[in-house]
This record gives sequence, structure tokens and C-alpha cells, in this order.
Amino acid sequence: MSVEFILETKGLTKEFKGFVAVNQVNLKVQRGHIHALIGPNGAGKTTVFNLISRIYTPTSGDIDYMGTKLTNQPPHKIAALGIARTFQNIELFEHATVLHNLLIGRHTHRQTGLWSEIFFTKKTREAELQAREKAEQIIDLLDLQHHRDSFVAGLPYGVRKVVELARALCTEPKLLLLDEPSSGLNVEETDDMAFWIQDIKNELGVTVLMVEHDMTLVSKVSDRVLAMNQGEVLAMGTPREVQTDPGVIEAYLGSIDDVSSLRRQHKAVDLHTEARS
Repeated sequence: MSVEFILETKGLTKEFKGFVAVNQVNLKVQRGHIHALIGPNGAGKTTVFNLISRIYTPTSGDIDYMGTKLTNQPPHKIAALGIARTFQNIELFEHATVLHNLLIGRHTHRQTGLWSEIFFTKKTREAELQAREKAEQIIDLLDLQHHRDSFVAGLPYGVRKVVELARALCTEPKLLLLDEPSSGLNVEETDDMAFWIQDIKNELGVTVLMVEHDMTLVSKVSDRVLAMNQGEVLAMGTPREVQTDPGVIEAYLGSIDDVSSLRRQHKAVDLHTEARS
């Protein structure tokens, strides 16, 4: 596997009792880039995520991550390898505080034993301080200072999405899988999410692979896009190339009116980018 790519799938296929959810998907994720998977509902995007994170086992094909064959790895080893994930349906400990949820994300880095934890030895104290320092860095990055000691159950949905992202970042991933990060967010929250995704790439050096339906967000942050339909790859390329591909237009974007709308979105994104420059 080339050092240029952090993740590569070859012939990735998943069948469920005769139904082919993912069919011969070849995907290359370039290190230090933001990649997006797009496609209509049922296209197989989340199934690809579940295969990479080892929730599912492929029927056939390979997943190569930094020279490691993920198909040989058990699910509980994936986070320790440097792969973190968020979910479309938020998975947090609701009756714990934001800080405690983030500290759970540091669990993969703890190297203290049972007796060290019981007697709270110097090694354990140092590990606890390191974990809190990392959690505080992520809290500052994602502007969660005001929610640090709040219980998750009492937080608005948009803040919970950010907390889940923060917990994933606390694992110090090399590859971050975001499953519909803008789902359920309003326009302002989606704009904030776009800035944070870019900061995650630029400031933390994390490679991002995301499933996303919001094409404006995809256009703003993605370096490369892979479009899927019915479990198969339709097109790969830059956001503009993929979103104007005839096969993608037919399967995902719909009518020619949608294409005109998309072009207006592109123009708006370009003007927004120029204004921020």
C-alpha cells in the first residue's frame, strides 16, 4: 500500500442473505485529506463504514489500513489502531458529563494496571492528568467550555453531535469516520461543523472520511468524493466532478432543476470562500 493512502479497500463486498449491500467497492483515502461518501438512502454508504470499523465482516474483499489488514482485526482493536467513528444516531453516555464522556475516549491510551488504579499510584495520576489535558484541548478546539460539566441528557441535539465528535477526537485518531455529521443540524450549526471538520484536518492532521447528504457541506470541505448507488461505485473525483457526473445526477441529484440549484450552491460556496480569504 502506498504511503500516500491511509486506507484502501479492494473489491469490498457485503451480502446479507443474498442481498448485496456493497458490491466490489474500491476506495482509496489519501492521507491528510477529507473524503466524502455520497449517495441516496440505501446506497451502501453506512455499510462501508460498518465494514471499515469491523462491525460487519466483509463477504469478500480486503481493507488495508496503513499496512494492516483490517479484516484480520477484531472490532475492539480498531480504536487502538487509530480509527475513530461517530454515528448517525448519537451514541453517548447521557447521564455522564461532557468531560467524563471525553475521558472515556481516552481509554485506549491508558496503560495502567488494576492495582495501580486501585491505589492511585504516581503512574495513574500522571495518566489521569494527561487524559484531562487532552480532553481540555479538544474542548477548546470545539468551543465546548460552557458545557464541560453539563450532563449530556440536558444538552441540545446540536451540542450532543459536537460532544460525540469531541469524544472521537480524544482517541487521537489518524483516520476519523463521520457518519452524517450534519444530520439534524440547522444551517448555523452545519456551518460550524464545516469549520471544525476543516480544523480537524488542518490543525490536528487527521484524515477524514465522512458519509454526508448535505451537498453544500460536501462542497465546502471535501477534497475527494465517492458516489455510490445500490451498493456500487458510480463516480469518484473532486466534489464538482462527481456532482456533475451524469450517472450521479440521475441516481442521486434527480432532475435538471437540481443541477441548476447545485450550480448556484457552488457559486455561493465560491463567494463565501473568497470573502473569508
